[in-house]
Amino acid sequence: MQAEPSHSFHIKDKTIFVGTMLEGKTIGAVIPAHNEAQAIGKVVLGLQRLSIHKQSLIDRIVVCNNASTDHTKACAQQAGAEVVDEARPGYGYACLAGIAHLNDTDIILFVDGDHSVDYAGIPLLLSSILNGADLCIGSRTLANSEPGALAPQQLLGNRLATWMINSLWQTKVTDLGPLRAIRRSTIELLDMQSKTFGWTVEMQVKAIIQGMNIQEVPAVCRRRIGQSKISGTWKGTLLAGYGIISTIIRLYRLSRRQVKVAGQADA
Repeated sequence: MQAEPSHSFHIKDKTIFVGTMLEGKTIGAVIPAHNEAQAIGKVVLGLQRLSIHKQSLIDRIVVCNNASTDHTKACAQQAGAEVVDEARPGYGYACLAGIAHLNDTDIILFVDGDHSVDYAGIPLLLSSILNGADLCIGSRTLANSEPGALAPQQLLGNRLATWMINSLWQTKVTDLGPLRAIRRSTIELLDMQSKTFGWTVEMQVKAIIQGMNIQEVPAVCRRRIGQSKISGTWKGTLLAGYGIISTIIRLYRLSRRQVKVAGQADA
C-alpha cells in the first residue's frame, strides 16, 4: 500500500495532500496589478502565509506593476514580493511579463491584485495540477462567495461568455475566473497572444481546442479593495466584454479553419 503523503491542507471537509507531490516542483505566483496600492500588500501576505510545515508553499511571488500611477510597486516590494514593471497597459501584457520573469518555475499561479479571493482555496488548485490537470480554474460560480463580491455586469458577462464557450465547444465551463494554476509546459504550448481583456478566455479556449485536461474547483470571492478598473466603470465593462466575446469568436473561426484544412489534407 502506498504511504499517505505527510503534508496536507485541510479545507472544510476536504483534506488536500500536496507535500510529497511537491518534491522537485517549483511554484510561482503572478499578480498583475494596476493601481492596487491599497490591496497589494494584503495579497502578497496572503500568499506568503500558505505553507507546509513552516515552509512556503509558493516559491516566488511576482507582482507585475502594470503602468501604475500610485504606490503599487513600493507597497509590493515592502511586502516582500519581486516586482517587474510593464509600462504597456493591459492584463495580458502584465501576465506575459510575469511569466517571463518566472523562467524557472514548473507551475504558475495567477492571482488578481485586488484581494478579492480567499487564498485558503489555492492548495486545491495546486493539488489538481499535481494530480494531472494541465489547467485548473478557480470557479466563483461553484463557491458561496460574499454577497456583492461580483457586480451585476460581471455576473451577466460571465454567464454570456461561458454560455458561448459551452455552446461552441460542448463543454461545461462555469467561470472565466482569474484565479488559476497552470503548468509552464502547458502555457508554452498555448502560445498566448492576447494582451488585454481577452487573456483569460484565450487560455481556456485554447486549452479546450487542444484537448487538454482542464479542471475547475470552487474559489470563494469577496469584495475587492478599491474600485474595479473594469466592472467599476461602464467604459471598462464594455471594453472587457468586447475583448472577451471577440476573442471567443476569433478562436472559434480559427479552429474551424484548422479543422477544414486538416480535412482537406486527409482527403
